[in-house]
Amino acid sequence: MRIRATAAAVTGALALSAFAVPAVQADEKPAAGLSVPSGAEVFGGAPAEAGAPAATARAARAAEVPVIKKVVVNGGKNIVVGTESKQKFTIAITASSPSGIADAFAYLWHGHIDEIDGFLGPTQKYGDCKVSADPTTSTCTLSVTVDPRSEDLYTSSLAGVWNVGVGALADTGGKDDFVWNDFQAKTRVQRFSKLSVNASPEPVKKGRTIAVTGKLTRANWDTGTYKGYTDQPVKLQFKKKGAKSYTTVKTVRTSSTGTLKTTVKASADGYWRYSFAGTSTTPAVSATGDHLDVK
Repeated sequence: MRIRATAAAVTGALALSAFAVPAVQADEKPAAGLSVPSGAEVFGGAPAEAGAPAATARAARAAEVPVIKKVVVNGGKNIVVGTESKQKFTIAITASSPSGIADAFAYLWHGHIDEIDGFLGPTQKYGDCKVSADPTTSTCTLSVTVDPRSEDLYTSSLAGVWNVGVGALADTGGKDDFVWNDFQAKTRVQRFSKLSVNASPEPVKKGRTIAVTGKLTRANWDTGTYKGYTDQPVKLQFKKKGAKSYTTVKTVRTSSTGTLKTTVKASADGYWRYSFAGTSTTPAVSATGDHLDVK
């Protein structure tokens, strides 16, 4: 049996408006009042204080509180979002309870719990729950869609670590038999990165100097464009024709506009590329190798 209050229908970009937050401009923070949902809102229960009528009615039995065993966001990978394409990922919650699991809920939030500045909720009303070999345990999967052109990611300052809130409802038919944790796990939401390379002149005589240029950019959610990533270490790598892997030649730092430029001696035919290791807010990326013909 599944029990879900109206608040459970909060989905994707609707999350901000669903919690009484007015629309925001790209360079604005949400108005104060944005908050995460509660277990009572989502599952329909209203745990009462001791001595209240509801608490008295439940005195005949203890509430069945599920145990959350595992949470996997996006298959264990970071969530990487650009400037235009919607990104879809899943949150899988494995939970157990003596009576089994009826439903589960999960969401991502950013900021401070008393005044959050980012929220990403599921696009479905109920979790897709599958019972394991042990009937007391189920894994419930929910889908989340992030649209960088909406209020989901309205500013680049939201890149980095997000908290994962999770709830699970026992299959007892009771609205109050749930567990809820706003700090169940953490994940990263990152700004999509791009990296280019060009080795010239070509063809070139062996031993002559070549220039290797490029640019490292990443999604800017404030403007919906890609901007240069400033002062970042990037490896210049070479793969000789016929070789299977690249070898690092030197490390070059990006300029104030994200550009890269260095010189090296041409030694053999092969491919040149730049490779960026990534940061907490930006994923690793390697340029497609540029072939250089050495005479």
